[in-house]
Parts: sequence; structure tokens; C-alpha cells
Amino acid sequence: MATKTKKKVNLRPLHDKLIVERDEPTAQTAAGIYLPESTKEKPTTATVLAVGDGTLNDKTGERIPLDVKIGDRIILSKWGGTEIKLDGEEYLIINASDVLAIVD
Repeated sequence: MATKTKKKVNLRPLHDKLIVERDEPTAQTAAGIYLPESTKEKPTTATVLAVGDGTLNDKTGERIPLDVKIGDRIILSKWGGTEIKLDGEEYLIINASDVLAIVD
């Protein structure tokens, strides 16, 4: 599967938040049937475009860095996050805890 090129976004997520771009939904089934827009499901994979500086440890006051980095392809929950539109592009802001796995 082809990966997207790294994009620069003018957003800076705070703390344990990530800015991601969902992968394009598939337009064709494995059997070759083309799907109309209304039946396409939201993809559960995305590319990380920006990463917050991590969570704050309440006891020590230190930042705990996140496990993901810019450019990682991730698997996330289907309905998690907040969808935003900026400069004609659609992005998703999610918590780091919404990331289920990193695709190698």
C-alpha cells in the first residue's frame, strides 16, 4: 500500500493530541465492484502530520513523550477524534490514547 508524502500543516497540537489525515476510503471492492460515496466506510488508517509535546507527569512535572512521530501510519478507532477543515483540507485531531497500533 502506498504511503502519503509528509505534509506540513499549520497546526500545532497540544499535550497528547495528534493531527492526522485519514487514508482515502476504498472505491472498489476486492471483487471489482465500485462503491457509491454513500456506502464507503471511514478508513481506520491514517498518517500522522503533527504530534503534541506529550503528557505531563503530575508527580515530577516532566513531559512524557508520545510513542508516535510525524509520518507514522497508524490504526485508529473509527469514530474517535474531532474532524476539522483548514484551508480546504480535512484533518482529524485525536488523543494519543485513540491510536490502536502503528503500521510498520
